Amino acid sequence: MAGNDFTKWEKWVSRDNLADIEYPGIYCIALYKSDLSGQDFTWIREIIYVGMTNSRAGLKGRLKQFNSTINGKTRHGGADRFMYKYQDLQDLQNRLFVSVSPFNCDVKSNKPRDLRIMGEVAKFEYECFATYVEKFNCLPEFNDKEKSDKLSKK
Repeated sequence: MAGNDFTKWEKWVSRDNLADIEYPGIYCIALYKSDLSGQDFTWIREIIYVGMTNSRAGLKGRLKQFNSTINGKTRHGGADRFMYKYQDLQDLQNRLFVSVSPFNCDVKSNKPRDLRIMGEVAKFEYECFATYVEKFNCLPEFNDKEKSDKLSKK
C-alpha cells in the first residue's frame, strides 16, 4: 500500500489486522454509532483524531501507544484528550474504528528516498487536517488542543 491510500475501516480492537502497519504513516480514529468495519475509508465528521508517525515501531507502535493511554498506562496527547471526555471504554468498544495510510520506507535509513518519504508522511498529516477542515469547518475533536482538555491535567 502506498501513502495517501487509506485502508478500509477496522474495529479498534482488531487494529493489528490492518495492512502494512509496520511502516510509518497516518491514522484516523472514528467514534461511530454503527459498524464501520470493512467499509471504504471516507472523510466523516465522526473522525475524532488524525495522527501520524515516523517512528521505528511504525503505525502499529503508535496505535499501541494510543491504546495504552486510553487504558491508563502511557501518555499520548490525543488519547489523553480523548480520555478526558470518555473515561468508560466498555461503552466504546464497538464504536471505535481506525483506518491507516501506510508509507513504505525504512525509517532507520538516511537514504534520500526514505527521508523524502518520511517528509511526505508529515506533509500528508497536514493535508488530512486541511481536508477535514474543508469538509467540516473544524479540526477533529481531539486534534483541537484549544477545545479539548487532557485527563492528565485534571
